[in-house]
Amino acid sequence: MSTYLDSASGEPLHPAARAVLEQALEAGYADPRRLHGAARNARIMLDNARSATAEALGVRPDEVTFTPSGTHAVHLGVLGLLVGNARAGHRLLASAVEHASVMHAGQWHHDHGGSFDTLPVDELGRVQAEGAAAATVLAVQSANHEVGTLQPVTGLAAHAPLFMDACASAGRLPLPEGWSAAAASAHKWGGPAGVGVLLVRKGSRWRNPFPGDDRVDERSTGMENVAGALAAAAALQAVVAERDQVNPRQHALIDRLRAGVAAIPDTEVVGDPVDRLPHLVTFSFLYVDGESIVGELDRRGFAVASGSACTASTLEPSHVLTAMGALTHGNLRVSLGRETTEADVDRLLAALPEAVAKIRQDAGL
Repeated sequence: MSTYLDSASGEPLHPAARAVLEQALEAGYADPRRLHGAARNARIMLDNARSATAEALGVRPDEVTFTPSGTHAVHLGVLGLLVGNARAGHRLLASAVEHASVMHAGQWHHDHGGSFDTLPVDELGRVQAEGAAAATVLAVQSANHEVGTLQPVTGLAAHAPLFMDACASAGRLPLPEGWSAAAASAHKWGGPAGVGVLLVRKGSRWRNPFPGDDRVDERSTGMENVAGALAAAAALQAVVAERDQVNPRQHALIDRLRAGVAAIPDTEVVGDPVDRLPHLVTFSFLYVDGESIVGELDRRGFAVASGSACTASTLEPSHVLTAMGALTHGNLRVSLGRETTEADVDRLLAALPEAVAKIRQDAGL
């Protein structure tokens, strides 16, 4: 049986979500904006999901909109702030280590006549504030999705309206203050896939950048996945309730991993060792291909990710590691689940040196 260590890509469905989802599918099928009984039931479910999500994230219910994905929430958040602040200018500045969805939104903005540039980061992946005041809108993630480093969102938000991609941290950590719009994704915290969350602070200058529909909510992107939203909210509440117990355990396991992997020759441990996500760590192995190490570990019973391996579609290394000046090939990202044990970590630490040595030997090194 494989040990799943890729929760940063998608956390297994939380038991709290599973318990809600089946019942919600039975009752949440109707359009919540119609007036008949089935629709009113769906509306109650959607309102409950919004209220529960807002409470868990520390925001107002009317600041929460459910979207078809975290990526769509990112695009709405970034581009909506740019449209809402268009009288002040058209310059988007993003940290150089933002998720690809932010970078694609920036490129789209540039292709439609706007300005898009990136802010540099240090060797830990933390964005540098110099030049931030020149932005019309800033895009800075709460925590990096590849290396786990937390970003100084609150300080940067003093310079310009700020969009925050919180997909990697929502639920696991409290949201920082200062942002104007933010995005999260339910499958990152153990909710069902296909449910994103757009947060727009009351009073923020935000306008829908895409064609609208006949929904009452100007941020709406069509009929919501009512059952998915309710299951996502249940999982989020459970994760928030558990994090005081889960986070310290995961921090300790990641510290154990960092120390153990650092002993492998020609290996770089990437990201801030302390001010980071509790469940995630990234390593780079010299003379090792990213896909190869993922495949070798998969054969040994471990499901992990390579955030920097060249892909068949782009043949480009990770822009995150490139911006940090880190080794971009032979990259391995390990992200723990809520049930990952010390025994799982120890088995991985036993398998890694053998796997790396085998790949290097097969390459004639």
